[in-house]
Amino acid sequence: MERHAKIFVPGGTGFIGTRLVEALVDRGHSVRALSRRANPKPPPGFDTTRGPLDHELVELVRGDISDRDSLVRGMEGCRYVFHLAGYAKNWAPKARMFFDVNVEGTRNVFEAAKELGIERVVWTSTVLALGPTLPGQVADEDTPRSTDRYLTEYEESKVAAEKMASQYAKEGFPVVTVNPTRVFGPGHLTEGNALSLLIDQYDRGLVPVLLNRGVNVANYVLVDDVVQGLILAMEKGRIGERYLLGSENVSLREFFGLIDRVTGKRHFQIPLLTISPLIFAYFLKKRAEWFGIYPRITPGWVRTFVVDWAHSCDKARRELGYRPTPLLEAVRITYEWLQRVREQQP
Repeated sequence: MERHAKIFVPGGTGFIGTRLVEALVDRGHSVRALSRRANPKPPPGFDTTRGPLDHELVELVRGDISDRDSLVRGMEGCRYVFHLAGYAKNWAPKARMFFDVNVEGTRNVFEAAKELGIERVVWTSTVLALGPTLPGQVADEDTPRSTDRYLTEYEESKVAAEKMASQYAKEGFPVVTVNPTRVFGPGHLTEGNALSLLIDQYDRGLVPVLLNRGVNVANYVLVDDVVQGLILAMEKGRIGERYLLGSENVSLREFFGLIDRVTGKRHFQIPLLTISPLIFAYFLKKRAEWFGIYPRITPGWVRTFVVDWAHSCDKARRELGYRPTPLLEAVRITYEWLQRVREQQP
């Protein structure tokens, strides 16, 4: 990726996207970030004196990935595209929304890029598209899914989108896919950064719950490492390939233990079996269906957190030169940022 390139970023106002835009600007690139709002406010938890997109090299383009014309307008004059936009929430009033945004919206991005002759698209998928891992297994990009069952509509929509992206690549479209694992760190303090919220709430004693006694293993990664991986994928990734962007595999109990080490205090913990959280999640889902009250958790997401997601990012290390932050240091960086946010937003 040449210096001072013009780059289009659908999803540039989101958690990962905002950090990516900042990194691209720091490298001297000019960025067009797609936004559904003309003047998005700085996100909750963003601890600077001005908005993250308030920079002379950043242009906000009003539009949506469901609107191909707005995508074409945003891409005009650009050489590269980082596609991060998607619907990644716990719940949608209509399950079809996951597919409309994550599959058809991604198709719109690809078609607009084809029309304008974009040199390369780096698309952000998710580790969930690779499926859960068997106990004791560490999977990579080539490991077959351990099950044909999908735990959430989000996971199912991302699998469908990856199949579509693979077909585009076979037809010569210059797309590289990245699959972040569980992302956390400084930036938005919203649902998209749920793990940082969890760190904050666990430290305050508000969420001491260990689902399935905290035994399930997953891969965790600092947001700035994902940004590093995205840029490396643009510069060095092979067309049609996908790259896991993660750091270390630990259980939830071990992850909470890292928070204890960073804070220097031992927090109260409540180990729970799966059945109680599932019942509570079913209640929240029904309440959402009946009254439209957004649920903090759904049964599908409870099931997602009580299976293993242990994955290796060795391919990204070998081919891209990806170097993630050790997990203890990543938790320390996040906790210190949360302390600053608490001072600014009590």
